Amino acid sequence: MKQLDLAYLCTVIGNLSGIPIRIYEQGRQTFFHSIARLPVDPMAPDQEEILRGDGHLRYFSTEHFFYYGIVRAGDTQIVAGPARQIPASEQELREMAFRADVPMDDTEDFMAGMRAIVPMPLESVMQMLCALNYMLNGEKKTLGDIAILDSAQRRLSELSETRQAEAAFADREASAGQALHNTFDVEQTMMSMIRRGDAQALAEWIAGAPAVRGGVLAPDQLRQRKNLFIVTATLASRAAIRGGLDVDDAFTLSDACIQQCELLSTPEQITNLQCHMVLTFARRVERLRRGRQPSQLTLDVANYIQHHMSEPISVENMARALYMSRSHLSRRFRAESGETITDFILKEKTEEAKRLLRYTDKSLAAIGLYLGFSSQSHFARVFRKYAAMTPGEYRHKHAR
Repeated sequence: MKQLDLAYLCTVIGNLSGIPIRIYEQGRQTFFHSIARLPVDPMAPDQEEILRGDGHLRYFSTEHFFYYGIVRAGDTQIVAGPARQIPASEQELREMAFRADVPMDDTEDFMAGMRAIVPMPLESVMQMLCALNYMLNGEKKTLGDIAILDSAQRRLSELSETRQAEAAFADREASAGQALHNTFDVEQTMMSMIRRGDAQALAEWIAGAPAVRGGVLAPDQLRQRKNLFIVTATLASRAAIRGGLDVDDAFTLSDACIQQCELLSTPEQITNLQCHMVLTFARRVERLRRGRQPSQLTLDVANYIQHHMSEPISVENMARALYMSRSHLSRRFRAESGETITDFILKEKTEEAKRLLRYTDKSLAAIGLYLGFSSQSHFARVFRKYAAMTPGEYRHKHAR
């Protein structure tokens, strides 16, 4: 067989799939093709980690379940993505632009480009790359042979609580004649913590939770684990909705986790993803509740803020989205929460700023712009008011 023209091949694949595709030679990008106009490559924040993996065929999943498929042949790597079956929300796209250091003037074009990428399930992306791998490496691989390169799972694996979590979620076979199920109490405990948004208590509980002895849902162990994962995802999404999480957000997260689970090939990977999933649901609810017992209106307002975190939030627009007048919203919110809606908005933005200051290396100016503040001085004034210190002091105090 004569040498393949990889640039031509990748152009055809990119045009057919509608997904960006790249070629790397010895770690250096030599080709990029996308039918969607992207001012900045969305892969940029994760490029080093994506290229670091071994194996001929693998995939990488980001925090928001955008997928990249990777084929390696010698020193050449072909990377297709990001792909996602369920369209991303406006806020998720803004977060992606922020992580990729997209200039503010290009953010809307970047988001439009991301929306133009054809939605596709991970299974389809990897089937496409199985064919490419066969052309490059002569291997007839199936989805079951694909390795996962997932930073979230690897981080979880490094935590002692996750190593102990296998006992929490393992469906150990009961001894002969033992048919007792202990799932109800375990489920109720876990779902209660998700509903309350108590992520710290959930993490501690997972570390020492009893083994789950569920019913037999499949004839083999791997399918059993996956079926139990689907049950857990369903229960966790409902618990999060009862805790105040937006219905679409909960179902989107549940669907993405189930899609990823279906591609996993070992019980350990499923255990790690399950731990990651339930903690993610708890943290999403936690961000809405902040330790309060909020009214439904407070939860609606908190959800609106989470969906518009990177914009200057207008109470007028919020009231319109909640089908009430501005004055009625302001009066009712203050009566139910004990604070003004403006204070609540700025407190939520301050909490998000704390997370970004603590866990990213983005500049103070970039964080302020991303959170919709009109200037760095405005960001600093608001942060000092609600955090009792400057953004710089907070970052220094919590330096990793």
